[in-house]
Amino acid sequence: MPSRLVPLLPAAALTLAVCAAVQAGDLGTIGPAYPVAEPHLLDFIRARLQEKERSGELQKLEKDAQTRGAASVTTPAPVAGVTLAQTARTYYFDPTIVLDRNILDDKGRLLFAAGTRKSPLEIVSLSKHLLFFDARDRRQVARARDLIAYYRGRKIPVKPILVGGSYLDLMKTWHAPVYYDQQGLLTRRLGIAHVPALVTQEGLRLRIDELVLP
Repeated sequence: MPSRLVPLLPAAALTLAVCAAVQAGDLGTIGPAYPVAEPHLLDFIRARLQEKERSGELQKLEKDAQTRGAASVTTPAPVAGVTLAQTARTYYFDPTIVLDRNILDDKGRLLFAAGTRKSPLEIVSLSKHLLFFDARDRRQVARARDLIAYYRGRKIPVKPILVGGSYLDLMKTWHAPVYYDQQGLLTRRLGIAHVPALVTQEGLRLRIDELVLP
């Protein structure tokens, strides 16, 4: 093995000598040389904003953003997957909770055992009927108004909840609070797929009636 390394020594020495000569010598300049100049990122952004401000584009972008923001507040995105009821349907929702583990107090004593069933309606009842509808449909708005008036005559308040349309516009027209099912949390929870839909309490269950427009 050592005999094979001997022929490589002169070549290695020559390579080291060439490298040393390159490092020590001045090879001159090949082509023109320029200083490295990088604009600061903030200066670049500031210049672009000033350019857009002079052209009026910045003001347009601000106005568009304000318009979109106002629209998202006054007219939220409609709840996906909820359509107009074509046939009358009645079904029930049971909000009963079943514990999947033991609930202990701070001293480790058992409060509620796993498997315990409890309905929130045993503690707090539904104080108002819930009426879901789409305010973009004039027929649904008219039906909702009639239902609210009908139950008002029976001293039963109704809470109007939109799945589409502008709740602010309807509040101005009705001079009464109108709510919105943001991101469809309630309709998904109750399994409502079609509107108008009226939610009432029967015992320890909620009754959901999907109503057909006349």
